[in-house]
Amino acid sequence: MLHPHFHALARPEQPAIIMASTGETITFKQLDERSNQVAQLLRTQGLQRGDHMAFLFDNHPRFFEVVWGAARAGLYFTPISYYLQPDEIEYIINNCHAKILVVAEKFSDKIKPILDKLPEVKVCYMVDGVQPGFQSWEQATAAMPTAAIADESEGREMLYSSGTTGRPKGIKFPLSEGGLGEPQDIVRSIGLAQFMGVNHETISLSTSPLYHSAPLGFVMGSHRLGSTVVIMEKFDEEKTLQLIEKYKVSYSQWVPTMFVRLLKLPEEIRNKYDMSSMKLAIHGAAPCPMEVKEKIINWWGPVLWEFYSGSERNGIVMISSPEWLAHKGSVGKCVDAQVHIVDDETGEELPVGQIGTIYCSKGAQFDYHGDEEKKKSITIRDGWTTIGDVGYLDSDGYLYLTDRKSYMIISGGVNVYPQETEDCLINHPKVFDVAVFGVPHEEMGEEVKAVVQPANWADVGPELEKELIEYCRSKISAIKCPRSIDFEQELPREETGKLKKRLIKDRYWQTGKSIN
Repeated sequence: MLHPHFHALARPEQPAIIMASTGETITFKQLDERSNQVAQLLRTQGLQRGDHMAFLFDNHPRFFEVVWGAARAGLYFTPISYYLQPDEIEYIINNCHAKILVVAEKFSDKIKPILDKLPEVKVCYMVDGVQPGFQSWEQATAAMPTAAIADESEGREMLYSSGTTGRPKGIKFPLSEGGLGEPQDIVRSIGLAQFMGVNHETISLSTSPLYHSAPLGFVMGSHRLGSTVVIMEKFDEEKTLQLIEKYKVSYSQWVPTMFVRLLKLPEEIRNKYDMSSMKLAIHGAAPCPMEVKEKIINWWGPVLWEFYSGSERNGIVMISSPEWLAHKGSVGKCVDAQVHIVDDETGEELPVGQIGTIYCSKGAQFDYHGDEEKKKSITIRDGWTTIGDVGYLDSDGYLYLTDRKSYMIISGGVNVYPQETEDCLINHPKVFDVAVFGVPHEEMGEEVKAVVQPANWADVGPELEKELIEYCRSKISAIKCPRSIDFEQELPREETGKLKKRLIKDRYWQTGKSIN
């Protein structure tokens, strides 16, 4: 059965969680008992199947007792990004109708200003301390029995979109009607991990913030299969390599920026650690530059599996290393839905090789909580849905991503997708990070702009700008190359690896004219 409870019965002393920085271990038995106590507490507070709770943690040892406790009580639960500001947090808590809120003490300053603005929250609990307006989470759960509640069922997450336009939307899936260990649509993705050989002997490594869809799903899936998970509190390049060697990690989850930063380590550091235990490294969240992926495969072997999907899970696309080497640049084939490439102007499905908006049919069923219009806006025909990405299919049915529709640059009537330009520039040794987007241009409509975070700030100047533009022109078409490059000390990225390009781009568009 796909639930950590059954692994607690079979192997109670096996670690379910190992915290990377401290070595703190939580066994499957402990996780099972603590999550039972959480479920018991939720029932005493009157929460029933289908109700909602929210929590604000970093990658904390108690994160998954909350997750599994809420899940086995049949609740929807929402982990909130600790990067959000109080008014954004207030909106999410109220929008999801959370009745219980759990907050790590270190984030209490984000909650105190809004405590009296959360009318549906019955109790605010605090982990690692107690302050006015909060109750102690540790005391409250410790007072509960470790036995299971009588009406266990499968709850699940309700995560919020990034909110690049308007308020973020809660992505809501139907609850499973099966019993404990019988989750609904995620059985398909868990089944893929089973197919790849993940089991109770597997040591997994989680590298990313757990409030995000992919890391949360990765760890929950690992627990359902009985795998021990080493959880990093914060990504660090060399520390990651140390952990792989120390724990003989064989299953891991990544985003492409992590690969880039690993490859920018000195060669003697990269070669210092034994990576031979790695059998399966999954990556997603953003397109991976081809040259970067090739270098990782050459370093680790053909262990990479790329996944392309969204929090909506309207389609899961995946590709193994051998497949990718035969279809370089592809994100793979859809394994649980059907992909369609659609012309936005005509609404017609496009033939092989032509670029259009990516839609999926027959995927997971989801809604945007309290926002039917949002769902309608991304739906065409017989329920085909899109998450806004652009790409094309080849003759073998492999999908290639071009970019987000919202980032497409139209220069002189020509469509330019900045992802290709970013993939080119990131491979230059003097570039640590890069964002490419369109800026206003009087004659062309838009022109290509790059903002670069240099590997060494001392290199910054007109000569580096010229060098990078010439490098780009030597690799890709001139129309795709930046006309100018600005430099910044650090580009804004989420810890999940996603570039907050909109924050940079908006600064250039606010003036209404090109900035060079």
